[in-house]
Amino acid sequence: QVQLVESGGGLVQAGGSLRLSCAASGSIFSGSFMGWYRQAPGKQRERVAGIRSGDTTSYADSVKGRFTISRDNAKNTVYLQMNSLKPEDTAVYYCAVLQLGGPYWGQGTQVTVSS
Repeated sequence: QVQLVESGGGLVQAGGSLRLSCAASGSIFSGSFMGWYRQAPGKQRERVAGIRSGDTTSYADSVKGRFTISRDNAKNTVYLQMNSLKPEDTAVYYCAVLQLGGPYWGQGTQVTVSS
């Protein structure tokens, strides 16, 4: 009953930028926590950033100062602006929503940062 679709991934050089989008549909509560996670090959999925009611945000230490999460409640969309990308940011990025019945995950979008 909840569907999340990520977009905006791609291949960029180190130092470049990308903006990821996650469009949510279905029974999404406007105040639900939404976040971005990533999983690199051979590694476990980790949380990158989160946003909740009141637009309170949180970030992994590795991306602080470089990534910004935001949301458009009218569109049920969450964004991740990624600047100053590094090769270690290479991963599949997933968005998620946390609410009763969840968490729910998108299918992921590949981000590759070349040296």
